[in-house]
Amino acid sequence: MIWKRLAWFAVAAMAVAAGAPAQQSAGGTSASPNLSPVANPVSAAVKAQLPRFSKNMVAAAEAMPAEKYNFKPIPEMNSFAHLVMHIAQSNNGLCSKISDTAAPDVKLADTDPKDKLVAALKASFEYCSAALEKVDDSKLGDQMMLFGNRPFSRAAVLIILSDDWYDHYGAQATYLRLNGILPPTAQPRKD
Repeated sequence: MIWKRLAWFAVAAMAVAAGAPAQQSAGGTSASPNLSPVANPVSAAVKAQLPRFSKNMVAAAEAMPAEKYNFKPIPEMNSFAHLVMHIAQSNNGLCSKISDTAAPDVKLADTDPKDKLVAALKASFEYCSAALEKVDDSKLGDQMMLFGNRPFSRAAVLIILSDDWYDHYGAQATYLRLNGILPPTAQPRKD
């Protein structure tokens, strides 16, 4: 499974590199008909996703009314509050592993009020932004332990972080729609 994700991510990184604009010469014309390569395509691709997911996931957390934070689609599922808490904890933990920096010491519970959970979610994206700033592709093969004692490469953890953002935003959007609220990405554009 992880190899499929790594292969997908490599293809995506190559697509990002292929879609980069050609370098311009001093005269304003393309220096070459070939496209310039993107430095650090894997880490750059994840970093490029961060602002969009931060904006949308925080907006989704803000859109859910406080009285609906304990909403569960079915009793066996997690509450919306648990989802927001989990996203903040995942961001802090994964970005800490990827960057080799200490994760913020934040104590959260899914019974915390909306304002505390939203603030923790915002702070987790701010932490990721700062933590990933100096990450590049030079150590993608470095091994680290996650989920107990399972070894993963830094590249795999970057992919897991990216996958989490897609998965968690999809869950937030579903919870919102089940409560008659359009998720941020479904809102009409404000021109």
